[in-house]
Amino acid sequence: MPHRIATALLLLAACCWPLRAVAAEPDPVGVWPLVPAPEVVHGFAPPDDPWGAGHRGVDLLGIVGQPVRSTLAGRVSWVGVLAGRGVVVVDHGGTRTTYEPVDAGTELGAMVGAGDRIGTLELAGSHCLPRACLHWGWLAGDTYLDPLRLVGAGPVRLLPLWRDAPVGAATLARAAYAGWRTPIELFTGG
Repeated sequence: MPHRIATALLLLAACCWPLRAVAAEPDPVGVWPLVPAPEVVHGFAPPDDPWGAGHRGVDLLGIVGQPVRSTLAGRVSWVGVLAGRGVVVVDHGGTRTTYEPVDAGTELGAMVGAGDRIGTLELAGSHCLPRACLHWGWLAGDTYLDPLRLVGAGPVRLLPLWRDAPVGAATLARAAYAGWRTPIELFTGG
């Protein structure tokens, strides 16, 4: 019996104690890599596993020779040809953006600002042949992210209106599954 009282008190304290919501880091605000804002020909469709099929970025319709610009400020961390495509990678600290096929107009290690020209769009290696498309990617470590989020064109994310997270049904369900009595049951004798 004392262990049931202790369990009930712990559960009641957990339910009544204000919890801090884990705030999601807001996405950085960037600029479109092609100006004017281009048509998105192929959206972000990440694979279910690291080696699976998917689309790890977005394809933006452009014109051969069109300037390609860095979405965010950062340091150019890679410039070269990969699988026959010119690629530029810009490191932004915790994330990096990728641009291909691009004839690089910048050098490895160069510091660039948001909107600074990093090269021009090429046709060779375009995902949209016979049209020219910029394949634009965004990564955090090895995790691909939707780069459209950088320009406010990604999926809509609804955020809670409260500052502290309330105890949700999932917490109470876990307690019930573990054989604990919920606060409602404690007060109603259920």
